[in-house]
Amino acid sequence: MRFSDPPSNRNGPNRNRNPFPSASNASNHLGSFPGNGYLMTSRRVISLTFSVALMWSALNTMAADAPPAGGPRRMPPMPKPGPCPLPILPALPKMDDHSFYENRDVPHGKVETVNYKNFAGADKRMHIYLPPGYDANSETRYPVLYLNHGGGDDDSKWTSTEANGGHAQDILDNLIADGKAHPMIIVMPNTREIVSANPPPMDEDDNCTKEFLQNIIPYVDTHYQTKANRAGRAIAGLSMGGFVVMHTGLSHLDTFSELYVYSSGHFPDAHSKFEERFKGLFSDPETNQRFRVPIYFAAGETDIALHNGQGDLAIINRYGIRNFWVLSSGGHEWANWRRYLWQTAQIMFPDCE
Repeated sequence: MRFSDPPSNRNGPNRNRNPFPSASNASNHLGSFPGNGYLMTSRRVISLTFSVALMWSALNTMAADAPPAGGPRRMPPMPKPGPCPLPILPALPKMDDHSFYENRDVPHGKVETVNYKNFAGADKRMHIYLPPGYDANSETRYPVLYLNHGGGDDDSKWTSTEANGGHAQDILDNLIADGKAHPMIIVMPNTREIVSANPPPMDEDDNCTKEFLQNIIPYVDTHYQTKANRAGRAIAGLSMGGFVVMHTGLSHLDTFSELYVYSSGHFPDAHSKFEERFKGLFSDPETNQRFRVPIYFAAGETDIALHNGQGDLAIINRYGIRNFWVLSSGGHEWANWRRYLWQTAQIMFPDCE
């Protein structure tokens, strides 16, 4: 509403008086006028920009939510803590800081490529990072991060040491040497041509999810020293790879326990479908207990995917899903995605039951 003095009284002595001396007076005035227009009080004109019916609806809603006369105010349920202690996100390095992914004089892991056939009979390839000391003890088991590339790239991009590459192996070697990250295996599959921006129904696996469940994860668990359980699996991805995180990861929290979305989000015309198709999961009061680390979203302040990600974040916030949201400098670029990996690797796979 907009309150304004009648012209004759605009500078008069009563200009600051309450236009509704009592609630009953307000009700009488409201009941006198149908819909849009002006309401006359003894001192003011109230310009209505909405219908009286809408106002009465709001008043009735407030009355229904109000505590009984003299009774205590109704409080919402107390949120529960997550299954693991809440980690503290380290601050991101500066945009022009290269030191965290330099090839330092520290123990190094190794990167290898493997080939497999997917469920459709296509020949596929993965890059796999094995941490320092992997071959020293065949009994040691490692958690696995499934790290997804963006559109137009392939499984080699996260380990590329070019200026617009991921340097994932150097980031992890340095963090592990500094005691800031758990030794882990990183699996970088090629998901080109199988990722969809369209949110699938919760009970229908898209082609990307089928390949993860039927081919990628079984291959990794049978060929490497993995902790082959949901607590030992995280999934992350940049841009197009963020759809893998949201569609495959959210649909299968029985398989993954940590989800990390870098510079990604559904397009505005798909937000309603995302909410509709995942509403059952979001509405389940036990969903928060399935994330060992709150779901993570990050984007740059000039990122082309910023508003898309904020739209998805608004949906999960509406349902009270625990999350981390990081807004960084920069845009849709490797200078950010390397920093996001550096930041999130330090909170992955917490030591808790």
